[in-house]
Amino acid sequence: MSDSFGKAPIRVWNNMTSSLGLVGRVAAGLIGLYLAICLVLGWWWDYEPETAAVRDIAAQHVEKNNRDLVTGYVTAHTLKHLGTTLLDKRGGYLSNDLFPPGIWMDNVPNWEFGVLVQVRDMARAMRLDLSRSQSQSSEDPDLSLAEGQFFFDNSSWVLPATEDEYRKGIELIDSYLARLSDPVQSDAQFFARADNLQRWLEGVESRLGDLSQRLSKSVGKRQLNIDLAGDAAATQATEVPRETEEKTPFLEIDDVFYEARGQTWALLHLLRAVEHDFSDVLEKKNALISLQQIIRELEPTQDTVWSPMILNGDGMGFLANHSLVMGSYVARANAALIDLRDLLNRG
Repeated sequence: MSDSFGKAPIRVWNNMTSSLGLVGRVAAGLIGLYLAICLVLGWWWDYEPETAAVRDIAAQHVEKNNRDLVTGYVTAHTLKHLGTTLLDKRGGYLSNDLFPPGIWMDNVPNWEFGVLVQVRDMARAMRLDLSRSQSQSSEDPDLSLAEGQFFFDNSSWVLPATEDEYRKGIELIDSYLARLSDPVQSDAQFFARADNLQRWLEGVESRLGDLSQRLSKSVGKRQLNIDLAGDAAATQATEVPRETEEKTPFLEIDDVFYEARGQTWALLHLLRAVEHDFSDVLEKKNALISLQQIIRELEPTQDTVWSPMILNGDGMGFLANHSLVMGSYVARANAALIDLRDLLNRG
């Protein structure tokens, strides 16, 4: 009797440890399954959309709504297309994700930010210049609100979510498109003039120049201070070193690269839209071929990256440097853009 009584606690303990071991194995299996699903989703979501034929997409849209493809429609619709692709691409919008696999990913969020930069710039250009006949004319109400929506925090998860705010901006662009293509209404306009195009291209030139500099810093560069060059009377707030050594931190190299991929992807679409809407102006200035050359220079930026990681070899070293390759494409496009702006400035 005493032996049986003494063995009872041991049996209870063994049963408990066996149950706990089973729970642990089940929990470990579920965690492993969750991580495996996250890895597969991360691979599936690590995706950059292909470039699209913006004129054909805009033409299909107006045909569906029984409207005409009026001046400016392709550019405005391309802005809508970029915003929609940003939100509805494979995996959706990832920049504000707080859970795996989105929170582990950085290439696509940086690509998204690059696209967003160009969306914001075009939204501002349409509000300030392209939809107004002169500086004293009224802003388009839809475009005025849409710009603010696209400038909302790109990483807000909730209250409100970034996607909801950008979706409102897309709806406002859609409202502008409906009024622009309605022959009965004349309050929505798009003015395809050389000065309007030149002002937007000036901003593009600044963006490409910045990208080119940041990409070239992947291997480090010695930079002389030329902030006051060309003006003997110029001054600045504080003194800076005459020469600096600038280099992108190792963990940020791929961030800059994929932001550049996003900006150039968006720019390719916008430039093709401008090629259509400003065709008369460009032909009159004998500048159409110059715009087409800029597009040609930017197309290689979207070539497939076959390497599993962004390599950062020395400029003349054994390994490739993807950032320098991307930077060369961007710099050549920027040089062609400067020539285009010079043509547009001529009478």
